[in-house]
Amino acid sequence: MMLNSKTTLAFSVLVAAMTLSACQPKDSHKKEQTTSEASASEPLVTVLELKGNLEELTLKMPECDGKNCSEFSVERLQTNYNFVNDVIDKAILKDLDQILSISEQLKKEEAKKADSNKSAVEKQLTASSAVAENAPATAAQQLATQVQPYLDNFLNLDKELKTLGANHKISLSISPKILNSQGPLVTVVLNSSSYLGGAHGSTSQQYFNFDLKKEKQVELKDIVAPNQQAALENRAHEAFKIWVTDSKLADNVEQYEQAWKFKLSNNFYLGQQGLILQYAEYEIGPYVVGLPRLVIPYEQLQTILKKEYLPEVKADEAKAVASIDKPKS
Repeated sequence: MMLNSKTTLAFSVLVAAMTLSACQPKDSHKKEQTTSEASASEPLVTVLELKGNLEELTLKMPECDGKNCSEFSVERLQTNYNFVNDVIDKAILKDLDQILSISEQLKKEEAKKADSNKSAVEKQLTASSAVAENAPATAAQQLATQVQPYLDNFLNLDKELKTLGANHKISLSISPKILNSQGPLVTVVLNSSSYLGGAHGSTSQQYFNFDLKKEKQVELKDIVAPNQQAALENRAHEAFKIWVTDSKLADNVEQYEQAWKFKLSNNFYLGQQGLILQYAEYEIGPYVVGLPRLVIPYEQLQTILKKEYLPEVKADEAKAVASIDKPKS
């Protein structure tokens, strides 16, 4: 009788152990399945990024073996967003027009040629390839056709200067570059420099900001919160005063502003330290100051800029800075 009791007890313990061991994997599998389902239900965050590469335009330049050969270079930025490409292409032509003006009639003729006669443009640029002649002109080729009249004007100027006995080598260069590829705003900077004779050359930096989600170009007024334009101008004016003082441009700001008054620049981008306001030569100072740049720290813009365009920056990392880009000698 005692033996039967012991046998029964041992059997009961064995059954209980098997039951516990069988249940454990099932509970673990359920937990893993629940975790997997939770991870799958979380929305994927898509990070938009501006990507691109530069291509130097193929233009008709005469051969030159001398030391004073003129230099003319225009690069085009091809990105993964067509609306960005269109804006930068137009900006390049506008920049050229400000440096080397051509007649309005010639502009109309070239625009008409580019729009209605693309096959002829292709034959002119790729005459050595029968297959390419029948293909539509690329964006770079179309832009090159529009740039060519400016190059022709540039070459005519070079001839005139050399006829007058000038020994200077004239030059012109335009090149875009992606500055900020991610974030609330992506930025492309268009750098240009030129020397067309005279005492010194000229440089410029133009910033173009884009909202990739909305696929549109964004201007300064678009990132300012409602009824905050005056507050932004006040902050910018304070940065201007700091710049004048730190640069030792005058004994006091009031004296300086008698000759160079403050103005709010619409040429901007969102930098690491704050909102960058870029100015052109002679815009708020003499040539010697180069391209003035004012920085308004983000900690001063918390209620001035729209939240969707306000980068997340630690307050102690944002400092008031006013820097100057010196012109190239």
